[in-house]
Amino acid sequence: QLQASGGGLVQAGDSLRLSCAASGVWLNYVGLGWFRQAPGKEREFVAAVGWSSGASYYADSVKGRFILTRDIAKSTAFLEMNSLKPEDTAVYYCAVHILGRRWGTTRTTDFRSWGRGTQVTVSS
Repeated sequence: QLQASGGGLVQAGDSLRLSCAASGVWLNYVGLGWFRQAPGKEREFVAAVGWSSGASYYADSVKGRFILTRDIAKSTAFLEMNSLKPEDTAVYYCAVHILGRRWGTTRTTDFRSWGRGTQVTVSS
């Protein structure tokens, strides 16, 4: 399973680091992704990282501000969020990229083993 943590209340322009700890999940040869869901909106893709390669891709809305890395030894992925904006306010979820699905996908249906989310609130 996956457990997201690190959310909180910050001001616009601040930084925050989210963690996604994996246990009992096989991550070799797959990726791990982050999504977010704001009230009244659909869940949207944020970023994903290949667990073995470390390669990553991002939604345009966060590109250049967010950095996704992973620590294989700790089975944990880290989403470093910089220059936060009020529109980044959402519940953030991590999930496993399903083996065989297209790399670069942003569809929620291409991810599984969703963890509980962590709330990020950015005040203006």
